[in-house]
Amino acid sequence: MKEKRSVVKKVIQRLKNQFNVAVAETDHLELWQRFEIGIVTVSKDKQVVESELQQVLKFIDRFEEFEVTSYDIELL
Repeated sequence: MKEKRSVVKKVIQRLKNQFNVAVAETDHLELWQRFEIGIVTVSKDKQVVESELQQVLKFIDRFEEFEVTSYDIELL
C-alpha cells in the first residue's frame, strides 16, 4: 500500500501543479492494485473545459507506473 500511496500522491500533485484542476482519490482506497481519482475544472466555456481535460488525460497517459483502464467526462 505504501508504494501505491506514493504513486497516487505523485500523480495528484503533478496534476495540481501542471493544470488548473482539483484532484482527489475517490475510490479503491484499500486495494493495492487499483485507484480512482476525480478531476474537476470550472469554466464558463465548455470548449475550455474539454480541452483542459483532454490535456490532463494525455498527461496521465505518460505515467509508466500505471495504466488507465477507463475514464468518464461529465459536463454540468
